[in-house]
Amino acid sequence: MGAEFERKFLVTGDGWRSEVIKTAEIGQGYLAVTDRASIRVRISDGSATLTVKSQQMDGIRRIEVEAELVQEDAQQLLSELATGSVEKTRYTLDRAPQTWTIDVFHGLNGGLVLLEVEDVRDFETPVLPDWVGADVTSDSRYLNASLSASPFTSWRS
Repeated sequence: MGAEFERKFLVTGDGWRSEVIKTAEIGQGYLAVTDRASIRVRISDGSATLTVKSQQMDGIRRIEVEAELVQEDAQQLLSELATGSVEKTRYTLDRAPQTWTIDVFHGLNGGLVLLEVEDVRDFETPVLPDWVGADVTSDSRYLNASLSASPFTSWRS
């Protein structure tokens, strides 16, 4: 069974743009979200996946299992069963050995920009550039499943 080790940070500047090596448009919706796990359907650049992801476990680890879907099936699941959605552009940065991605959210989550630093094993927080803000790893509001139910723009009062 797969696992991911991920930290999330707010992005406060544009210094990351010169490091982009890949871009993807992502649309995703949630079929179920509980206090233990979420079930997500994602469509990105012509491919579709179904993902089961645990809520955060010990520290930064989460169980993650993913399976490919036929795009038409994914679209039907999203249109008929999804309870919320998230749209974003994902930018992958050149920061090996870890995977660094910047998610620029659209729609009801517009204005939110997050850095995700991911590895296949537990890791210490890397040295962060000046365009990185607060660590929001432990703030469940920043989970995509949470953003689908309580969008970023609704936080502002």
